[in-house]
Amino acid sequence: INHINSTYMEQENDWDRDLLLDPAWEKQQRKTFTAWCNSHLRKAGTQIENIEQDFRDGLKLMLLLEVISGERLPKPERGKMRVHKINNVNKALDFIASKGVKLVSIGAEEIVDGNAKMTLGMIWTIILRFAIQDISVEETSAKEGLLLWCQRKTAPYKNVNVQNFHISWKDGLAFNALIHRHRPDLIDYDSLRKDDPVTNLNNAFEVAEKHLDIPKMLDAEDIVGTARPDEKAIMTYVSSFYHAFSGAQKAETAANRICKVLAVNQENEQMMEDYEKLASDLLEWIRRTIPWLENRTQEKTVNDMQAKQEDFRDYRCVHKPPKVQEKCQLEISFNTLQTKLRLSNRPAFMPSEGRMMSDINGAWHTLEGAEKGYEEWILSEIRRLERLEHLAEKFHQKAAIHESWTDGKEAMLTQKDYATSTLSEVKALLRKHEAFESDLAAHQDRVEQIAAIAQELNELDYYDSASVNARCQKICDQWDVLGALTLSRKESLERTEKQLESIDELYLEYAKRAAPFNNWMEGAMEDLQDMFIVHNIEEIQGLITAHEQFKSTLPEANKEREAIQSIQAEVQKIAQSNGIKLSGANPYTSITPESIDNKWEKAMAMVPLRDSALQDELNKQNSNDTLRAKFATQANAVGAYIQEKMEEIGRISIEMNGTLEDQLTHLKEYQQSIMSYMPEINKLEGFHQHIQEALIFDNQYTSYTMEHLRVGWEQLLTTIARTINEVENQILTRDAKGISQEQLYEYRASFNHFDKDHSGALQAEEFKACLISLGYDVENDKQGDGEFARIMGIVDPNGTGAVTFQAFIDFMSTETTDTDTADQVIASFKILAADKNYITADELRRELPPDQAEYCIARMAPYTGPDAIPGALDYMSFSTALYGESDL
Repeated sequence: INHINSTYMEQENDWDRDLLLDPAWEKQQRKTFTAWCNSHLRKAGTQIENIEQDFRDGLKLMLLLEVISGERLPKPERGKMRVHKINNVNKALDFIASKGVKLVSIGAEEIVDGNAKMTLGMIWTIILRFAIQDISVEETSAKEGLLLWCQRKTAPYKNVNVQNFHISWKDGLAFNALIHRHRPDLIDYDSLRKDDPVTNLNNAFEVAEKHLDIPKMLDAEDIVGTARPDEKAIMTYVSSFYHAFSGAQKAETAANRICKVLAVNQENEQMMEDYEKLASDLLEWIRRTIPWLENRTQEKTVNDMQAKQEDFRDYRCVHKPPKVQEKCQLEISFNTLQTKLRLSNRPAFMPSEGRMMSDINGAWHTLEGAEKGYEEWILSEIRRLERLEHLAEKFHQKAAIHESWTDGKEAMLTQKDYATSTLSEVKALLRKHEAFESDLAAHQDRVEQIAAIAQELNELDYYDSASVNARCQKICDQWDVLGALTLSRKESLERTEKQLESIDELYLEYAKRAAPFNNWMEGAMEDLQDMFIVHNIEEIQGLITAHEQFKSTLPEANKEREAIQSIQAEVQKIAQSNGIKLSGANPYTSITPESIDNKWEKAMAMVPLRDSALQDELNKQNSNDTLRAKFATQANAVGAYIQEKMEEIGRISIEMNGTLEDQLTHLKEYQQSIMSYMPEINKLEGFHQHIQEALIFDNQYTSYTMEHLRVGWEQLLTTIARTINEVENQILTRDAKGISQEQLYEYRASFNHFDKDHSGALQAEEFKACLISLGYDVENDKQGDGEFARIMGIVDPNGTGAVTFQAFIDFMSTETTDTDTADQVIASFKILAADKNYITADELRRELPPDQAEYCIARMAPYTGPDAIPGALDYMSFSTALYGESDL
């Protein structure tokens, strides 16, 4: 700045004298400065024609300063009055002064009045400050730096000796040499002649204007026709060549940097898209599957429920395993992507809402919960339907026996046989009725059992409850009718009893003893035919014990049968001894000795059949117990294997000897050895299928369930896959960051030393001790605590209080390497845009490879600044978005 001030004051002191000595200089300066101003103003869509007239209102002057500085000036005043113009020029002069330039003898009034000398002086000051000051070559700057740059670039060319910014440029060879040095394809330097300066100058000016976007700032005739060309005009023109050629090299460097950054970003975006699709597909499958698992539509029969059980088994063995693999692959892809983003200094990948790994794990947990609930429901439904079928058959059996017993009873109770009977016959009828009442009371228990079974079928939601209820209601209604008819007949018999005295005590005793015995036999026959359902040896042994107890009562029952038969024999004996002629059957009961003997024979024939049925069931339960033992033996072996391998993987992930590649190879071989155990899992699945087909619901020989072992196996496969992925990410980190194998060993040794519980993660205090051992200043003081809090924010962004080995490696590698930043990318784009605040599609296509140029064009937002032109793109927001500082 001091150099510019001193240069300007020297120029200012001699300004009037210079222009008076050679008026041609003013013409050259006016043309050069006008062209220079227009080269910048056209970026804002405007031009000037008369330099002192077009800057009088200050509007274009302020616009020029905004374009060349890239900064915003105060809002101009749009009025036509002199005061408005003076205020606008003052704002421009204040801005120039704010850049450290002292303006001597230049006031707003002179500019507004169109003072040519002052206007040219002001423009020269602007050119010095914004076009020449920043030129630096080998520790020289401004004018000396520009001169040295010209000398270096033209040194190899014959007839060119640049010593100043006036005489050295008259023959035009220096201009052509500068162009040929940077763009030899545009100039045929050997064809130029030193004695033809006009041709040389016109050639250089035309090539610069056509191919280098440098406007023609001087006329060849003016330079040649002047003894000493104007130094300021030549400096201004030459500075445009400097900026044009120095920008080309920067543009190439900037383009290479942008290509590298964009290639990384394109690869990361593809991985993000792949993750989103895989996560979406997996979540959609879970979403479709859970309603099926939550469907609790009840079936009518056990066979229908077993068909559902087979469908569920097919789902577990065929449809789910590929999804387990997809979930594992999804987690591996997510971890790899996050590692690549950290290595390229990009923000962490945040999947779309609902597709985070936590969302997927949550949905998976819900799916497994639904599976467990569905399997438990199927088993409970099978038990329920078995119970229902058993109860329904029992109901219909008891109902059939009862209906058989009640058949004809209404007709019997409604007949009027006692009206014409003798006394003895009436008494006999009365006794017979009493026996019937006894029989009726004995059947009351059966009716109550039938009603109780019907009630239980209703409570268990039996599908054919309507027919059961109708039959039960018919039985109950008939039972009420029988009770009423019984009471009515008894009353009728008692009314005639007084007229009847004869009674046969033996018949009565027979009837009283035969009826309960007959009921006992019927009950025994019913029990012997009763169906049973058991689930273990203890239950069938209980039934066998009860049956043996029943058989032990048979001798006493046979004695009772013989006693009853002896009563009938005694009747015959008395009749014969007293010459009594029996009228026929026992008047008090319909149970004949023959019927008792027939039922007894039938009951005795049922006993061995019952023995056989119980023995068959015992054999079945023994077979089921063998199945339990086989499953338990295999399950205990598989469970121990899974537990052993889980512990081994935990040790491997901590110890990990050899190079990372050796560790990776070892882990993959270890994974193959675990996968070779799959036949044992399938063998266990076969045993489990036999268990379910046999309807075995418990197993006292093992604490393992198939569900438990399936989950353990899936966790084992996921754990080894995750461990392999961690080593792959460490290799990726090592290669990307240039970390040596020895450094990784050192990091692993330090980490393991402080990981006292071998959990694979360091708690906060353990991590602090580890950092201190590595030389970090995180002691327990204010400064150390602040530094430790900063580091914890990096390695534990979620605030879990624990640091994994991967996070530890990422931190140590980040501390020792350098990465690209958003500011560097913005600076590179600014070079490509020729210092504009925006860039165009044509500029991107010119400087970048086609695919990456189109990538930028598709993602860059339109530029909306005050200097925007149609098609302007905002490269600043695009660059910050690449590094997560804004939305892309």
